[in-house]
Amino acid sequence: MEIFNFKEIISVTLILFAIIDILGSIPIIINLRKREGVIQSEKATIISGVLMIAFLFVGDGILQLFGIDFQSFAMAGAIIIFLIGLEMILGKDFFHNDPEIKSGSIVPLAFPLIVGAGTMTTLLSLRAAYSVPNILVGIILNLLFVYVVLKASGWIETKLGKAGADVLRKVFGVILLAIAIKLFKSNLPL
Repeated sequence: MEIFNFKEIISVTLILFAIIDILGSIPIIINLRKREGVIQSEKATIISGVLMIAFLFVGDGILQLFGIDFQSFAMAGAIIIFLIGLEMILGKDFFHNDPEIKSGSIVPLAFPLIVGAGTMTTLLSLRAAYSVPNILVGIILNLLFVYVVLKASGWIETKLGKAGADVLRKVFGVILLAIAIKLFKSNLPL
């Protein structure tokens, strides 16, 4: 039996790519760069990788340990995404950080934007359908792409210009609000 299966790797990579949606997060990344002054691409990528791999192996147990179900976890992520959407639309900062501590690369970038409730839930689902080595390769391929996008965020911002970045930020802010509301609605107990 072969350890790595190319077809499984491609499937896992594409599924995670769609869930992480780093391209859709570009306006948020630009907004974070503007607020924080810098995006620590390496730090955000490494922390995202650690979170994904850890959740792949112990995620279900961690949630059970704290008595948290997936619905509650997803709703908490929806609230954070909702607040980020409001920040983008209104131009107000809800997440106030100490100016000396640049934590935007961790929260909200690594978690919940790159590794949110959707990514974590998907990882547990993938584990039931695919072999762990193939999932790990899919995670690494996605992290490489995330790293490239984070590194290029300054270049992307200059290509968009201030007006383009503002329009994109507001449009994606509305989209984030809609995603947050959908996440919230789909996880409400009936």
